[in-house]
Amino acid sequence: MGFTFTNLDKQTRAHMVQEIERDVAAGRLYLSDNLSPQGRADYPGLLRTASETGTEVKLAAALHTRLNSHEKPRQLRSGKMTKPPVMRINAHEMLAEGEFNRFYARGLCARAIADGIQEVEVYRDKPVTNPRAESEAMIGRRVPAQDLLDDLRTAQGVEPALGLPPGPNSGL
Repeated sequence: MGFTFTNLDKQTRAHMVQEIERDVAAGRLYLSDNLSPQGRADYPGLLRTASETGTEVKLAAALHTRLNSHEKPRQLRSGKMTKPPVMRINAHEMLAEGEFNRFYARGLCARAIADGIQEVEVYRDKPVTNPRAESEAMIGRRVPAQDLLDDLRTAQGVEPALGLPPGPNSGL
């Protein structure tokens, strides 16, 4: 079962698209190393379309055939590089969920600010089998909408400073 995106309406979608356009214009849209060259070219449009009319599921389906066959090799502590591992079977879903949720959160924050709402509340939007304690501790926490928006804008592809969302598959 995926996200429900409780507030994913026309107004939130418009803010999501504005946030995507902001990143594209600044040359800051996160492009995963897992994307193939064609996937990197197609990704901005696919993300925009999913944000306008779809969901993370639609985005994942579109990304499924736009990934490299292998992940990048990793450097071991010894300094040696691993063989490039075969791409994870759910890599397209993880990318789609993470980035769609990030833009959803950015859209909600931008919408709240536009509506004069100063804080947003953290909630679990996707059921998870084994929730992490740090994720559970964040539920119900209220954070300044502008601080969260700024954090999510600057933390593409890395863990945001405020810890929201707190890693992959958190469902927050």
